[in-house]
Amino acid sequence: MQLNQKTVVITGAAGGIGRGLAERFSDEGAHVICADIDLDGARNVAAKIGGDAFRCDVSAENDIQKLIETVEDTIAPIDLFCANAGILTLGGLDVPDADWDRIWKINVMSHVWTARHLIPRMVARGGGYLMTTASAAGLLNQPGAAPYGVSKHAAVGFAEWVALTYGDQGIRVSVLCPQAVRSEMIRGHETSVAAIDGILEPDDVAQACVEALAEQRFLILPHPQVLDYMRLKTSDYDRWISGMNKLNQQFTDDV
Repeated sequence: MQLNQKTVVITGAAGGIGRGLAERFSDEGAHVICADIDLDGARNVAAKIGGDAFRCDVSAENDIQKLIETVEDTIAPIDLFCANAGILTLGGLDVPDADWDRIWKINVMSHVWTARHLIPRMVARGGGYLMTTASAAGLLNQPGAAPYGVSKHAAVGFAEWVALTYGDQGIRVSVLCPQAVRSEMIRGHETSVAAIDGILEPDDVAQACVEALAEQRFLILPHPQVLDYMRLKTSDYDRWISGMNKLNQQFTDDV
């Protein structure tokens, strides 16, 4: 996909990766709709790039449905929807059910709800593009953060399902799986396992997305080392588990 003159919705656009995507995609000529639970933050980004801003709490299906309907009915059909909003929840067996429920809604169900309300519209007009921000944790897991690793695995799995189910109907899918990116999510965790290969700037991640979207690649890996880790995982699962156990012992106290 070439972004020039495309209508793009980005959730979680008030900061971090979302802000980086909004600014970079606008530079490519896209009309960007910035959506975030932080409406003031979304408005600040939208004002800078000449876009639009909407409040959207992605933990609520009604908010996602309203966002899609409002953009499509009052601005333009959505060419690319970047389901970028997400949260980090640390911990393991001690994490309360309420926290599991919250991260599941934001990191997984928000993608389901987006697809539910947007894919039929896209299919009816011949196609469209969905980009999910997951994480390298969705491919490799995350020491010290069971809800995050599990929910990001589910996000990747759902993106795969959408791609294999609707690809012949014109729906393209990419899933963004970086390690650490400079944002509020990584603040205070700069020495965690996610930063083992360095902390990227949002601009770098956005550039990787521009390149991947142009080639319609499913997997976007701004940290290229992740591909090597994936290959190790699939070639020798037991060895990979053993290595991840050592990382867990080394990094859990720092998460």
